[in-house]
Amino acid sequence: TGGAKKAHRFRPGTVALREIRRYQKSTELLIRKMPFQRLVREIAQEFKTDLRFQSSAVMALQEAAEEYLVGLFEDTNLCAIHAKRVTIQPKDLLLARRIRGEKQDDIKRPERPSQWK
Repeated sequence: TGGAKKAHRFRPGTVALREIRRYQKSTELLIRKMPFQRLVREIAQEFKTDLRFQSSAVMALQEAAEEYLVGLFEDTNLCAIHAKRVTIQPKDLLLARRIRGEKQDDIKRPERPSQWK
């Protein structure tokens, strides 16, 4: 009858909102550096082989990419809220890009690497 105390649980969404506020306040990069650098090199390889990058150039690309993504997801969230939803969906992302004037054919679906199969 005097059993173990039940663990405290926050209501659904509370922790998510706390994380959102924390990351919105922070200025540090959120994508890990090495995976981003590998992605940059992989994409650059398609245009010209034997390219070399200064570390500051990769950092500048990462800063710009993260800034773009943060803004895009802010707009995507506004599209979801406008549709009276709290969860973003792919159609919100497409609408945000369309409103921004970004071409839809800019999105190329990458081929799945052999290690994913």
